[in-house]
Amino acid sequence: MKTIMHVDMNAFFAAVEQQSNPVLRGRPVAVTGSEKRSIILTASYEARAFGVKTGMTHFEAFERCPQLTLVPANNRLYTHVSTQIMALLHDYTPLVEVFSVDEAFLDLSGSLKLFGGVERIAYLIKSRIKSRFGITCSVGIAPNKLLAKLASEKYKPDGLTHFRPEEVPAILEQMPIQELCGIGRRLGEQLQSFGIFTCGQLSRFPLHVLRRKYGVIGDRLHDMARGIDPAPVIPEESSAPIKSVGHSRTLRDDLEDRDAICAFLLQLAEMVGRRARRHRVSGRVVTLTLRYVDFTTVSRQQVQPDYLDSSETIYRAGVKILDSMVLDQPVRLLGIRLSSLRFRTGQLPLFPDDRRRFLLTEARDSANDRYGDFTIMFGSLLEQKDKGSHVISPAWRPKGARNVDVQ
Repeated sequence: MKTIMHVDMNAFFAAVEQQSNPVLRGRPVAVTGSEKRSIILTASYEARAFGVKTGMTHFEAFERCPQLTLVPANNRLYTHVSTQIMALLHDYTPLVEVFSVDEAFLDLSGSLKLFGGVERIAYLIKSRIKSRFGITCSVGIAPNKLLAKLASEKYKPDGLTHFRPEEVPAILEQMPIQELCGIGRRLGEQLQSFGIFTCGQLSRFPLHVLRRKYGVIGDRLHDMARGIDPAPVIPEESSAPIKSVGHSRTLRDDLEDRDAICAFLLQLAEMVGRRARRHRVSGRVVTLTLRYVDFTTVSRQQVQPDYLDSSETIYRAGVKILDSMVLDQPVRLLGIRLSSLRFRTGQLPLFPDDRRRFLLTEARDSANDRYGDFTIMFGSLLEQKDKGSHVISPAWRPKGARNVDVQ
């Protein structure tokens, strides 16, 4: 039987801010984006005691906690600290799966004898993170990933919970189904309409009914309710190849003007192209995503005649898709994605004009790698103040194609 650990940083962004600025320690703090539309990204436990939660507007947060201190997000600092923490976890096992910027799974099945047991490893990790970074984490230990994540949620902050195999049935019997990772609000409401409120009830519900309603997901729900999860811990080097490269951006202002939308589209195309070229992939399908002011989201894609990795060709493909759409509302979010990927060879283009464009792009990328994104840019982007990614995507990873530079 495996021994899996889930390590979850407590109020990570806020904790890093409090550690880097001693004035903030012990005070209610909320980290917020720097843009006009910003919401609360995370709150310190001092702020949570007043009811401040992720996703609140500034107005809602101040209503609950007038003495709240807002701190603009420093995403580069958070990803830097996260990268160091993930490297620390590799001291205990090579089987580390980064789940997000502030949490990871470890398969410690082969490491227990080396470090004196799983709980000793947990205390070592917690102690090292606290002493080196000044922040706390909650740790869950269990026979699989599902239960390990559930255990880490049990006591926060700074908790340590060990679910032993023989304890699992009793733990799950009265546990609300929404506490299982993978059962969100909508699915939870559907299950409750069947009279299913606890994991124990879900485990005894007729499997054939779940299958008829949810297909193969029904089997997965049945297993989850009994604490069964066969998913392995997958380290970065063993994960499946990426299937797409994309960026999206919530705009500072709702836009209706085509030229203004195209300016943001060019910026996003440059970010997508840069990341594709850095990891030597090109794609043949371009997808454009728009979200309107009423939060309706529309995506359209087109198959290109050739594989693309240059920012200009990705942009032109995006504009072509944009011009095929009827913009009946102002746009609040814009995204572009390159998919149907293949790895490209190192061979130079055959024709002189193509070779010249290729070498110019390589020179531009080299300068931007050295001096920072958008140091050399398209002239039409010079007047644009907001450039780069301002959000840490849930798909962010410390290395590889999912490592997105953030501002």
